[in-house]
Amino acid sequence: MASLLELRAVSVAFADRAGAVTVLADSVDVALRPSRLHCVTGLGGSGKTSVLSVAAGLLQPTSGTVAWNGEELDGLSQDAVATRRSAHLGYVDQESTLLGHLSVVENVLLPAVPRRRAGELAGRAAALLAEYGVGELADARPAELTIGERRRVALARALLLEPPLLILDEPTAGLDRPAAARMIAALEALREAGSALFVASSDQALIDAADVRTTLGTPPGATLETTQATIRRSGIR
Repeated sequence: MASLLELRAVSVAFADRAGAVTVLADSVDVALRPSRLHCVTGLGGSGKTSVLSVAAGLLQPTSGTVAWNGEELDGLSQDAVATRRSAHLGYVDQESTLLGHLSVVENVLLPAVPRRRAGELAGRAAALLAEYGVGELADARPAELTIGERRRVALARALLLEPPLLILDEPTAGLDRPAAARMIAALEALREAGSALFVASSDQALIDAADVRTTLGTPPGATLETTQATIRRSGIR
């Protein structure tokens, strides 16, 4: 059985205009199967968000490969990656971004719009909002929500098309302990139901709940010279 998500020796680095190199992650390996929660942790600036962006096909790695269900993304067009992404994974960024001019339920239904399935999935959207305790906010605007409510709405949106893989960036950040505990319980329930979860977090309670952990930090052996060579090979400017 192919992994739902596989990262092989993924590195992420950036060079500024002056040629100074910043290595955000080095040689990260992940093999994530259903019913598993893999947590990426590390200090701020260690590259957690970049690794999640690479895993979601939103950012190309400096080196290494990314595969979904055994299919490598390298060589696919952006349109092909986007098409596969919409069917394969749900993604929640660190800000739990919602569109301010849309209602809560309209935000949840966004993934269905390109597929012309919004009417068909309206009932599922309402059920997800109710399941996560924000059903009464279906007609509210994002500006009216608390941080915790926005996170639950964003999670409902990520789950609308029933993807096998969920990628979530700091899902408990900014929440008080009771709200964070509810979010962790929701993620654990999804894992028990068969979802694969790839999560970045600095929350020790969520880190402890993970089946597998990857800690990012100063990359071993990532000297300026070797990193610059990697960047030149990858074509980053």
